[in-house]
Amino acid sequence: MSSIDKSYDLYLKMLSLMPLVAKYAEERIEIAKNKKLPTYEDLNPNCKFINNRVIAQLAASHDLEVLVENKGLGWVKNPEIIKHLYNKLINSEYYQAYMLNSPGEKESYKKDLHLVQDFYINTVQDDELMEALLEEESIQWADDLDYALIMVVRTLSDMRAKDTDIELLRKYKNEEDKEFVQKLFRSAILNYNAHLNYIEQYTKNWDVERIAFMDNLIMVAAMAELIEFDSIPVKVTFDEYIEIAKHYSTAGSGTFINGILDKVANSLTKEGKITKSGRGLIGA
Repeated sequence: MSSIDKSYDLYLKMLSLMPLVAKYAEERIEIAKNKKLPTYEDLNPNCKFINNRVIAQLAASHDLEVLVENKGLGWVKNPEIIKHLYNKLINSEYYQAYMLNSPGEKESYKKDLHLVQDFYINTVQDDELMEALLEEESIQWADDLDYALIMVVRTLSDMRAKDTDIELLRKYKNEEDKEFVQKLFRSAILNYNAHLNYIEQYTKNWDVERIAFMDNLIMVAAMAELIEFDSIPVKVTFDEYIEIAKHYSTAGSGTFINGILDKVANSLTKEGKITKSGRGLIGA
């Protein structure tokens, strides 16, 4: 549960990042204006980025500000990452195209939104300095950046120009969602050896060392879900864990896991260990 809490904290921390990059850009504009011999460009800067309405909405979010402050998730100790990301941003093709483009009023908010999304997807994601900084700050953030950025982009996609405040994603959809996490985790841990032994019946032709450790974890968790949750369709479980494999295991893991889980599910169903209600029947 602590790991989930930290993942949510990282989502909030990432969401608060873009306004700081824009603030840094604004400070640079002011410095340029106050040069002893400012150029025409210094005195007449392109302010499109610092006037981005989506960034303004993020900066004005009371809920985000309070959560970031109370949890100590600010970036005040890491000014170097703000400068680094700003420099990457202004040298990117998507930023330069944005600054040159002058869309109509109806399109401007959409363009503002796309710029912020591009920043997180193309500039923050896979940034080595960012990954090193986060890993140093919390060991639980080592593998969570991509997930946090998915949450950020989802939040941005839900934003509208008329919104007076942004709607933050909730940590859990509801109390039932939280209980699902606890039950699934406990079942997977308590039955790990038994589930793994069952899986090994269908991997006899595979060299054990060739099977990624993460693949075994994913298949054990999938088995726990298949057995423990009779309202979740088998197909839904398959799809979810194959998707997890794409993010956390090897390139060929999805196909491998799908094949093994198919055999496991059919066998468990015949044994009466998987019982699905309604739409949850095999093949549903």
